[in-house]
Amino acid sequence: MQDTGGDSGFQPVRGKRVARGAGGPVPYKLKGKDEDSLMGDCEEAMEGNDEIAFETVALEKDEEIEIEASQDQKEGEEDGGEGEVSFPAVMIQEHLKARGFSKDYKLRMRRIAVPSHRYTPLKKHWLEILQPLVEHMKLQVRMNTKRRGVEIRTSPETKDISALQKAADFVRAFMLGFEVQDAIALLRLDDLFVESFEVKDVKRLQGDHLSRCIGRISGKDGKTKYAIENSTRTRIVVADSRIHILGSFQNIRFARNAVCSLILGSPPGKVYNHLRAISKRMTERM
Repeated sequence: MQDTGGDSGFQPVRGKRVARGAGGPVPYKLKGKDEDSLMGDCEEAMEGNDEIAFETVALEKDEEIEIEASQDQKEGEEDGGEGEVSFPAVMIQEHLKARGFSKDYKLRMRRIAVPSHRYTPLKKHWLEILQPLVEHMKLQVRMNTKRRGVEIRTSPETKDISALQKAADFVRAFMLGFEVQDAIALLRLDDLFVESFEVKDVKRLQGDHLSRCIGRISGKDGKTKYAIENSTRTRIVVADSRIHILGSFQNIRFARNAVCSLILGSPPGKVYNHLRAISKRMTERM
């Protein structure tokens, strides 16, 4: 700090810091001067081109944040105590009503994954799958190529509440390997189910033993499998070591027992005799 040496006898003094919180920050303090004489001396110093340097006191970040927060609180109190802006939640019912749906309508959807080896059959039989779901079940169907699945959802014209679940079972049965004409029975009848199990669940087989077991289930040109299907009134799909059976609960039990007998090593002739007895018994009941 340099000395001015003016005629006024003004002697600048280095500023002294004062602790914060005691009436606010005071950047400097002059000795032996009151406020009126201080203003006069400052004007004389400015006329004499004398420089007066003061130490500045910088506010910390915490103090700046507190000041801004207090300003926001004041603005919120002036607006009636509502400092935050709130938006109403968008209700799905209002969105559906705007698109023409009824007030009590609830959107439900099912997504059935499509395996990579079923893309070609799905593309080939797409119209056969689409027709009963759209025309008879009054559902909306689409193929989602990004998620690799068939999406089914209800529409305002859907009357049956179980239509969505039946359609999902129908498409899922087709993905397992059943024919469209066989899987469509799931839409018409209520007491049909699909049961799946693996050969290893019945007996642990590996290598050639597993291959021979699968061959016994199918038979020559599928003869054994067709015999089990016709006698028990079911449909069977042998997909590698996994077996899927479509039919009613009791008929699935008969077919499963026959398949398990073949897996455990029973000769096909013995299984045929047992199937004849079952077929005769079912015919008598009808």
